[in-house]
Order: sequence, then structure tokens, then C-alpha cells
Amino acid sequence: MSGLYIHIPFCEHKCIYCDFYSLAPAVPSDQDQSQTTMIARFLACLDHEIDLQGEKFKSDDAYQTVFFGGGTPSLLTPAAVGKILKKLSAKFSIHPDAEITLETNPGTVDVQKLKNFRDAGINRLSVGIQSFHDGDLRFLTRIHSSETARSCIRDAFEAGFEDVSIDLIFSLPRQTPERWRFNLEQAVALRPTHLSCYSLIVEPGTPLFSMVRNKLITPLEPEADAGLYLSTIEFLSEHGYRQYEVSNFAKPGFESRHNKNYWNHTPYLGFGPSAHSYKDRKRWWNISDLGLYSEMLERGQLPLAGSEDLTGRQLQEETIFLGLRSGGIDLEKYREQFGYDLLETYKKSADSCIRDGLAFLQGNCFSLTARGYALCDEICLLFR
Repeated sequence: MSGLYIHIPFCEHKCIYCDFYSLAPAVPSDQDQSQTTMIARFLACLDHEIDLQGEKFKSDDAYQTVFFGGGTPSLLTPAAVGKILKKLSAKFSIHPDAEITLETNPGTVDVQKLKNFRDAGINRLSVGIQSFHDGDLRFLTRIHSSETARSCIRDAFEAGFEDVSIDLIFSLPRQTPERWRFNLEQAVALRPTHLSCYSLIVEPGTPLFSMVRNKLITPLEPEADAGLYLSTIEFLSEHGYRQYEVSNFAKPGFESRHNKNYWNHTPYLGFGPSAHSYKDRKRWWNISDLGLYSEMLERGQLPLAGSEDLTGRQLQEETIFLGLRSGGIDLEKYREQFGYDLLETYKKSADSCIRDGLAFLQGNCFSLTARGYALCDEICLLFR
């Protein structure tokens, strides 16, 4: 189930915690035509990148997912998104039932714009709400209010979308269990089909990192973070959302197919500055600089920054890590691929995880429990 990823590197505002490659502000106005020119240049270069990659991978099987990430893809016009999809369809075989997702920020869309995105070919939205507390949104430097967030979800369903995901962030400084539970209650009341709930990560190079380093804020203690995470799993399970990955929960049948691609070593092609690709045990990535990205494509070159061929050992470690953080490790498939029995080789570690309630064996699948998910990174180290 191969996928296509398009990185749209524009934001109206850069949030304090974000370490994804993006440029802000990037909102065209009558007073500043430079933003319009920058976006137009990017779209022309993206079109050319699709041409070049299409020549290399035109014989691939049908792609079953397309994901517009960023940045803030919903800043683009529906016409621009529709043009990108038409170009992808002209160069690649895209399955007629493909999942086509657009990351969307409240405050950048209304009902009519969402209807136009749907008409352009988008059939799934991933909405970056992060919190339903206005104070939290101000701290995170989001551009929207809690009411704008609620309206965005209601507008999405009114526009005809049937698959709508909400992103939330927990473990904010001084966040209490009650304050986080309110976010979950507000989210499920809007009846999304999917939720992604992430712990706030302090990434180097971000304003948030500087705030922590300068002791302006204090991150939540690990024990409190784990408590919020476990309460999230319990609450969403009670409301009909199945956890299918460490941070992702879905109503039955609404798991993100694109996300699952990444966790199964399924081939994917990335377009746009900083986008990554993977195929046949090789991973490569684009330059994280819009100017250089554009200059290289205007010279007819792919904007590659680097690549790596995964060794057998790297592939094994990634298979364990990706399997444990998602639906589990298919032991028979693992044995066929790598030539040894995982649980026999790591019997002491596996038995310890099962005994301590961190993992379980069901049929031929070794999976983590809710408590195990909370310690996923540490558990993966036991199988190296």
C-alpha cells in the first residue's frame, strides 16, 4: 500500500514547539505580493519535481494514499491543491479508492473552502486543534481560539467530509488530569473518526527549547506525563476509539492508512522541501531550504540532501520498533524475513515484558499493552 507525501512549507505563524520545516508568515496580501510570488514559485517547482520523480517511478503499482502535510497545507487554495492532485494522477497510478488527506488548521478554512477542497479530491482532514483551552492555545502560540476549533470540525462535517481527525497535545506545563480530560471530552463530543494525541516534546532549536533552557517554564514530570497518557488510552477506549499506534486512536475502519504505511516499511515518495522517501531498503530526503529546493529544480535537478541504504541490522531494529509502537510484530513474518525467532532469541526480555503486563502474545503476534505503549522506547532497547 504505497503512499505519496507532499510537504507544503508555509505557515501563517510558526508555533513555539514545532521543529518541522516551514516558513512564516506566508499569507499573501494586497500589501505584500512577495508571499504570493514565493508560493507561486514553490508550486511551479513542486510541479517539476513531480515530473522528474514520475519518470523514475512511473512503473510502480498504484498508490493508495496521498498526504498533504506541512506547514499548513490548508493555506493553499483548493484550486492549487486540485492542480497538484491532477499532476500526481497524470504521473503516477493512484488507486480510485485512495485515502487523500489534507492537514488543516482552524482559522484557515470555512465551510465553502472545505467544500472546495473536497471537490478538488481531498477525502480526509487532519485538523491541528491541540487544545480546547484558550490559555493553552495562547501558550502554544496557535492562531485560533477554542471556538474556532469547534467550528472547524462542525464545518468539516457540514462540508461533506466523513473522515475527520483531530490532533491534541498533552503534558503542557502545569497541566492537570482534569484539564486534559476536558480536552478529550470536548474532542469526542465533536465525533471525529480519528484522534492523534501527542505528548509535548521539547525539540532542540525551537523557541520552546529556549524557554525550558532559560527556566522560563518547567516541563511536566515523566510520571505525570505517563499518567495523562494512560488516562487518554482509557478514556478513548471507553468512547469507542481503538488504539492502533502509540499516539493514534480511531473508530473502527478509520485508521489512517497513510500512517500505517510508515510503520510497515511500505514504499512512499515525498515531494517538497524536507520531504522523505523510502523504497527497497533505501531512504532519501530533500533539502530543508525552500530557496535551494527551488534553485535545484529550476536547474532540472532533484533537490536531494542525502540518502542511506538500510543494513540488515537497521532493518531489523526498525521492524521491531515500528511493530511495537503500532499493531505488534507478526512473528512468523519476522522469522521469514530475518531468519530467526524473535521471542526465542530475546526470551528473557519477552518473558519479562509479558510477566510485568507490558506486552502480550496473541496467536502469532507480539504486542504491547497500554502500559507497554507508555514505555515503548525503553522496551525496544531490550530487543537490540
